Formats: sequence, C-alpha cells, structure tokens
Amino acid sequence: VQLVESGGGLVQPGGSLRLSCVASGFTFSSYPMSWYRQAPGKERDLVARINSSGASSYYADSVKGRFTVSRDNAKNTVYLQMSSLKPEDTAVYYCSVYYSNRYWGQGTQVTVSS
Repeated sequence: VQLVESGGGLVQPGGSLRLSCVASGFTFSSYPMSWYRQAPGKERDLVARINSSGASSYYADSVKGRFTVSRDNAKNTVYLQMSSLKPEDTAVYYCSVYYSNRYWGQGTQVTVSS
C-alpha cells in the first residue's frame, strides 16, 4: 500500500488549498478513505472521511462547512478541498486507509499564516 499526498503549502487566513492523495497497492474503489491532521504537540485527529463510492462523507465539527472531501476512483485519488482556512488549521495532513492495517501517507504541511 502506498499513499502519496500533495498540495500543501503556505496560505493566508481565509484562503484555500486542495490536497490530493494518490493511492496504490489495493483496490482503491472498495475502501473508505480518510484525512487526518496533526498539529505540533497534538494528537493526530480525523478531519474527514469518505465512503468507497463517494456518496457519503463525515467531517469533524471544526472543519464542517469549510472542507470538502471527494474522490475519483478512476484516478485512485482522494481530495480535500479546504476553504476559509484559519491559523488553527495549520498542521501536517495525512491521508489514510484501513486495509488489514492502518496505512498512512508521508503527510503534507499546511501552514495558515499572514
């Protein structure tokens, strides 16, 4: 299993970013995918999850209404569209899949600062 995130960077408060995660090594279209984030000194927390077909999603209260998770099963890719970003969204963002074990990507840094 390999998960490769991209799309992080430095953005001003109120700005937007779109993260991508390309997956390989398993049947992507059969598994829910998740985005987590970890800020310095804090635990890794679930941000959003999307089911295998993309028809259903879950969001943490802290991002509800600002973030949108989606997937393209033809491209083995899951996305996280982040809007109205706040400084407290600063973290390393990871995509993840549970496929017998929990697998993680390498993470992508998102920094929200003026």
